[in-house]
Amino acid sequence: MSPMIRNVRTLLSLVLPAVPLADAGQFKPLFPKDGIPERWVVRAWSDVAKPGPEGAQWVVEKGVLNGGGARGSWLISEAEFSDFDLYFEFKLGPQGNSGCALRSPTAGDPAFDGLELQMADYRYNTKAADSELTGGLYRALAPRKQVYRPEEWNRYEITLRGPQVRVVLNGTVILDHDLSKENTVIRRHNGRDAPALRDRPRKGRIGFQNLSRGGSPVLIRNARIRVAR
Repeated sequence: MSPMIRNVRTLLSLVLPAVPLADAGQFKPLFPKDGIPERWVVRAWSDVAKPGPEGAQWVVEKGVLNGGGARGSWLISEAEFSDFDLYFEFKLGPQGNSGCALRSPTAGDPAFDGLELQMADYRYNTKAADSELTGGLYRALAPRKQVYRPEEWNRYEITLRGPQVRVVLNGTVILDHDLSKENTVIRRHNGRDAPALRDRPRKGRIGFQNLSRGGSPVLIRNARIRVAR
């Protein structure tokens, strides 16, 4: 190696520090170890500022996150995320009702104060609106089509970039919206107004919900996230 090339490499090593793998836009598993998930907390279904109901259980067994026990809980990340890609597979029972919290604040209901991507078997509520079924942003946006597979493993691919949200379910694009254009008033369960989608946070926690009936567990596997650069 010539002295000139050696000097150039030395200068580059001083000017361009190595980029850690965690910052290189790679997917990272959300639940890398069996047991109680680390850096996640169990919170109440209606307000994530409150502790989850007694008996709510979230545990990873053989790589599968199992949400069971008392219904009405969220498993919420301690970390916050803004722009990211999220991938996971889920399976519900015939009375299954779950959801994926996106950009959730530390208080309030993720469905109305953040975003909730719905995961619900149609048999849970046969009168549910399309936006309350799998693939909908709860009570706000309905999926383009319903491709949920009852009592099978389903695959979500979620992309968030600023106000843009794109969701693929089982290989089919079901949502692709600019939330900054969504100004429709959404009603909470108590009938009060919730912020329109354009006014929801652009940064927050992610999480998984268990609101199933009949003891049906919520099963999540292969969950991983990639923070956008």
